[in-house]
Amino acid sequence: MSHSETQAATHADHPHKSRWSRWKKPLTMLFFLALIVLFTMLAQRIEWSEVFDNLADFKVRTLVIASGLTLVSFLVYACFDLIGRTYIRQDLTWKQILPVGIISYAFNLNLSAWVGGIAMRYRLYSRLGVSKSNIAKILGLSLATNWFGYMVIAGAVFTSGLVRMPPGWKLSTGALQGVGVLLLIVSAGYLMACQFSRRREWSIRGVEINLPSLRMAILQLALGALNWSLMAAVIFTLLPSKLDYPLVLGVLLISAIAGVITHIPAGLGVLEAVFVALLQHEVSRGSLVAGLLAYRAIYFILPLLITLVMYLVVEAKAKSLRIAKIPK
Repeated sequence: MSHSETQAATHADHPHKSRWSRWKKPLTMLFFLALIVLFTMLAQRIEWSEVFDNLADFKVRTLVIASGLTLVSFLVYACFDLIGRTYIRQDLTWKQILPVGIISYAFNLNLSAWVGGIAMRYRLYSRLGVSKSNIAKILGLSLATNWFGYMVIAGAVFTSGLVRMPPGWKLSTGALQGVGVLLLIVSAGYLMACQFSRRREWSIRGVEINLPSLRMAILQLALGALNWSLMAAVIFTLLPSKLDYPLVLGVLLISAIAGVITHIPAGLGVLEAVFVALLQHEVSRGSLVAGLLAYRAIYFILPLLITLVMYLVVEAKAKSLRIAKIPK
């Protein structure tokens, strides 16, 4: 989610940024090529007959539990925007907000943050009469809720040492624990800023940002961490039973960072590569891939199909749901 910068003045004042802009594209291309090679090697090493056998062996009860956890996860994510309602102090009802949050999340997962997190929110909230500045505040608070929640849960899991890196990896288990400590420090810093900072307002590109209260910040971290935990619970339900939940959660959190770095919509292939690389010494590759394919179907594709219908309904009812515009 980067922003374009002005050209000549920026290059003159910040030569290091100019050099980075020249190198960014070729380095990104090299990274993608490396991923293609990795995924090709991974596909060749998987027994696809085992994958299909595992998919056929899924019990209906398992799929129902995974679907139920997915529904709860989507509702929790939609609650990020309910916090935003309090944040912007605008008279929105939960019936207006929850559909927007759910639809945005499904499109965000499958079609990138630009389409779901940003464009879809702007479209739906503007149809409800919310000002652009308030939409930007809701979006910013949702992003903060998601990633500060990530920092809390990832910090706790990584610091605990429950995720053991395979021998030979450049990132050791000790280094991962160090990352966990750093994430917890950043999370604590955010809470301290919300409690003790004297300055409560900033303006970034014309958008006013207010530091939330400590109570709201704690709610952010709790909901964000809960949603990541629910995502891991869906995967845990679909993977072999011999795997422990904290381990599955830790691997998901590691794969999330890889997905952000690659900017691939839905983290396609990245999630699978990380899970196979970190867990293939615990269970077979085929069972891992089968569980992750089921996860993609239940957590990504099915919600997208449902929210496409929801989007059409919300668009059709936009006028009746519209609220009186509040001056910017």
